[in-house]
Amino acid sequence: MFICVFLASSQKIDRKYLTLAEDVGTELARRGHTLVSGGAKVSCMGAVARATRAGGGRTVGVIPQAMVDVEIADVDSDELIVTADMRERKGVMDARSDAFLVLPGGIGTLEELFEIWTTRTLGMHDKPLVILDPWGIYRPLRDLVENMHAEGFTRPNVFDAISWTTTVEEAFQHLEKAAPHLAPHAEELGEASAG
Repeated sequence: MFICVFLASSQKIDRKYLTLAEDVGTELARRGHTLVSGGAKVSCMGAVARATRAGGGRTVGVIPQAMVDVEIADVDSDELIVTADMRERKGVMDARSDAFLVLPGGIGTLEELFEIWTTRTLGMHDKPLVILDPWGIYRPLRDLVENMHAEGFTRPNVFDAISWTTTVEEAFQHLEKAAPHLAPHAEELGEASAG
């Protein structure tokens, strides 16, 4: 499965967020998936990619030329796609991915989350969307959308289109349950963990 991970590129965040990104990359590789990410080598974006490769997994980075020009591109990506701008970047990431996993991040992460969430709610795709939020960063967002729903501003299926999780294991279980034809078989996971 090609799993797109949306997460932070800020270098001013607590170490625990980097550790979470590393844990996701390690588990993603262990389960035999391919990472699709924003293609930067900094912060959580770099951490998830390095951990995926360290675990034997494949990485696809998608980055706008402007970010390449400031030398933050993850040139170690197995495949690095350079786009003209951020809009093209998101389109490529969406097209290359079978599922989406959202970790704590900033306004860029929120923008990516909302686009995937909106288009899934509208029935424009059926790719799994999972938020991994161990520390409740997104709890106010969830409360906001619940209030918007109560006021009639969202479709009834707004929460059917997304899963909220707090552990790496739970997040991958949701992703794989929603796309069972793309998930590794139990015996494959056993072999991976034994090796």
